[in-house]
Amino acid sequence: MLGYRFSNYNQPNQTPFEKLFDIFKQLITYTSGDFGEAISWLTELDKEYKLTEPDYGIGDFIQELKDRGYIKDEEPGSGNIVITAKTEQAIRQQALEKIFGKLKKGKSGNHSTKYTGSGEEMSSDTRPFQFGDGLEQISMLESLKNAQVNNGIGNFQITENDLEVKEKEHKTQTSTVLMIDISHSMILYGEDRITPAKNVAMALSELIKRKYPKDTLDIIVFGDDAWQIEVKDLPYLKVGPFHTNTVAGLELAMDLLRRRKNANKQIFMITDGKPTCIKEHGKYYKNSFGLDQKILNKCLTLAQSCRRLKIPVTTFMVASDPYLQEFVHDFTEANNGKAFYTSLQGLGEFIFEDFERNKKRTFK
Repeated sequence: MLGYRFSNYNQPNQTPFEKLFDIFKQLITYTSGDFGEAISWLTELDKEYKLTEPDYGIGDFIQELKDRGYIKDEEPGSGNIVITAKTEQAIRQQALEKIFGKLKKGKSGNHSTKYTGSGEEMSSDTRPFQFGDGLEQISMLESLKNAQVNNGIGNFQITENDLEVKEKEHKTQTSTVLMIDISHSMILYGEDRITPAKNVAMALSELIKRKYPKDTLDIIVFGDDAWQIEVKDLPYLKVGPFHTNTVAGLELAMDLLRRRKNANKQIFMITDGKPTCIKEHGKYYKNSFGLDQKILNKCLTLAQSCRRLKIPVTTFMVASDPYLQEFVHDFTEANNGKAFYTSLQGLGEFIFEDFERNKKRTFK
């Protein structure tokens, strides 16, 4: 028996630029796209951890970023440097690989359901041949086995009755709205909760673009109000001095999903706190102390509306306060959705697993 052969793990060789660029992409997300602040952080890290080499310094790195098209002057001659769309895509790619792992490129994408029939993806199930089945569906191995059993080896022949075909899976397309809480509590208590949320959103958008290009992803941020942002805006997203208007976020999400023609619709909500704000007749009603029943009732009513519209809401709660978890429990029960009480470290894995699980079923 040969057994297993073990060897030392060697990290892939990286050029000086690649080493710094990996760190730079993380810093530019953390600083919400502020190039100057990211370079200042990188310089401090270089002093402490000796990231650069004798013949390649931070100045060389900045010049190479320009030469490769990752940064540019905001206006010619202004001296104000900003990142480019190429950098934004590189950040999304890094988030995808970090959270979801390196994915093989698949067919243009739809989500599998439990039903079989006319579709694009072969399943492992077989059935007898029927008129109208395509030749590409015939399972030669099963058909030859049937022919041998039915007709014998000496007088071998294959007939229509011997043919087995592979079933195909139906495909569905899914419309997803990702809601991100940008209230002030997302950076309170010495914990940065917004950067992991941004990374998850960037990774999810890159995943859908590559693996399920027929799906749609809309991203909403909610504080005192709610508004839609583009994927390219994610690196620049900042937390504001906001309360948490969950109602506005849900209303906007439902409005966006009404316009989508896909049968499968879902909402993912990343939040760390209770709803503390609603807007009525052009004025804000706010209460940050405990669970305000007026605000809570509005949220639960919308959760029930989503349920009637067959839009499940999956809440990812990145806080552990018992009374906040009680709100999420009530909200989830009203919607018949799901809730995950997760740390920031496991947030991406939870969302990925739930997204992949949902593609195997049709929401009812």
